[in-house]
Order: sequence, then C-alpha cells, then structure tokens
Amino acid sequence: MAKQQPIAQVRIGAIRAAIWKNEGGDRARYNVTFQRLYKDGDQWKSSDSFGRDDLLVLAKVADLAHTRIFEIQEEAREEGREAE
Repeated sequence: MAKQQPIAQVRIGAIRAAIWKNEGGDRARYNVTFQRLYKDGDQWKSSDSFGRDDLLVLAKVADLAHTRIFEIQEEAREEGREAE
C-alpha cells in the first residue's frame, strides 16, 4: 500500500506545512501538519517542536497554507468538482 502524500506544501526556510486532503461524506476536508527541518550531521531530519524564533515564521507558513487551501478549493470548483 502506497503512503499517502500531501496535496501541497508551503515552506519558508526551515518551517514547512503539508496540506492533506481527506475525502469523506459530502465534501473534502483539509488538514495541515507543520514541521521544522534541521540538519544532524549529514542527514536532514524534522521535528514538530518549535522554538521562540520559529514562531513568527510558523504563523506566516500557517497563513500561506490557509490561503493555499482556498486556492485548491477554487481550482476544484472551476473544474466542476466539489472540494469544500
């Protein structure tokens, strides 16, 4: 079974939001997960913990993810699909 992938991502620097679409009922629902990327030696890793200096960037990424969800819904409406 293939691992589900996010339908979109938003990233500023080391802070990333993944947008997930959940089908069910009469309309789609969207969820967002956030990660902070960091390098440990030669390997990239991620964390769901954010420091003080990450918080304003996290807020901006959340704002962009919110906007992107509305864009995805509008694109779906223009294609004649129900995406709300």
